[in-house]
Amino acid sequence: MDRWQTIIEPFRIHAVEPIRLTTAAERERALEAAGWNLFNLHADDVLIDFLTDSGTGAMSRDQWAAIQHGDESYAGSPSWYAFLASVQALFPFRHVIPTHQGRAAEKILFSAIGRPGRVIPNNTHFDTTRANVEYTGAEAVDLVIPEGRQPATIHPFKGNMDVAALERLLAERGDDVPVVFVTITNNSGGGQPVSLANLRAVREVCDRHAKPMFLDGCRFAENAWFIKAREPGQEHRPVVDIIREVGGLADGMTMSAKKDGLANIGGWLALNDDELAERCRNLLILTEGFVTYGGLAGRDLEAIAQGLREVVDEDYLRYRIRSTAYLGEALDAAGIPLVKPFGGHAVYLDARAMLPHIPPLEYPGQALAVELYRAGGIRGCEIGTVMFGLHPDGTEAPAAMDLVRLAIPRRTYTQSHVDYVIEVARDVASRAASLRGFRIVRQPAQLRHFTATFAPRA
Repeated sequence: MDRWQTIIEPFRIHAVEPIRLTTAAERERALEAAGWNLFNLHADDVLIDFLTDSGTGAMSRDQWAAIQHGDESYAGSPSWYAFLASVQALFPFRHVIPTHQGRAAEKILFSAIGRPGRVIPNNTHFDTTRANVEYTGAEAVDLVIPEGRQPATIHPFKGNMDVAALERLLAERGDDVPVVFVTITNNSGGGQPVSLANLRAVREVCDRHAKPMFLDGCRFAENAWFIKAREPGQEHRPVVDIIREVGGLADGMTMSAKKDGLANIGGWLALNDDELAERCRNLLILTEGFVTYGGLAGRDLEAIAQGLREVVDEDYLRYRIRSTAYLGEALDAAGIPLVKPFGGHAVYLDARAMLPHIPPLEYPGQALAVELYRAGGIRGCEIGTVMFGLHPDGTEAPAAMDLVRLAIPRRTYTQSHVDYVIEVARDVASRAASLRGFRIVRQPAQLRHFTATFAPRA
């Protein structure tokens, strides 16, 4: 297969669902009704939905078959033990606490360890992670390497943590740091991977300062593929072995199984600390459910268990990373500014570079995302000043980057869908100078990108 250039999906389509084709006038009306916030659109009005890869993928024949094995016993279900075995086959943590999705795991963990005066470092916190840290009164600090804030800079592991900056933080404020987090891959920074060497270096710093290291592992399999493909000395290792080493370097993890669990719902919190695990289980029972289901139906636990076996298949991962790069390469050839190298789950358009006439506080990422939908019914996600510009004290400042993420659901769209996205993006780029910024009409105090309403600037 290696000598052929055509990307083929390592699966056949078993079932289909219809997509409704809309007109430009219909999309304009939908935008106005949604307050120009793409999260508020009716999904039936979206042609290609690249808003997120979280829970939006297609499950396999064997996952649907596994659902039929779902046992809905309240406690000690056989489905729980199938789920537990699949998680621990990849990650060596003593305690595995199921949750209904990743943000629930974050809520439980940071409720247990966060409070005012504490600091949680990460390479880059994503939106719900940052919000759950800040909700406890703790401070979320991003310590990605400088290349990770430069969209056009080529670096194989732009998600790496700045180890020297971590060392300085722990030397100065170590008593305030209950945990060090590393997000793999780094979603806020363009889906960029973290190297095995960087994870080992972070582990060494944590050991010297007696700090636990946790992973936000939502895209652990994609990160492991990048390690195999890009890191010297790793090219001949099975992806499963790389994942197990990555897990062995950490003391715990939060996980959304809606990404590399290949499921539509679910997640977990895993850790080795017995006392912390007990506190987290008590919070789980209070907020999610009993410790062997954590807010999930038994059928969901079975789907995740099977998904974890499928996601480490190297034919699947090769297709997944290559098909994402296909979109990125075509947009790059068209002169559209992007985050490079391309991530595993998404291509990120550099809206600030594409729309230099729109200041960050007029939200160029929102302007670009809206225009992609207006032009062709493509729903992407702003990752920029709308998402990260509002601070806990109510002040606003430009984010490090203004991006639009085109997140590709797993095993869902075909190459012709992607070719259509390329055509629409080229059209929008040709008219970039005519796009206008936005102002916010209404917003909540946190996570405003989900529910804020906007109005176009004159």
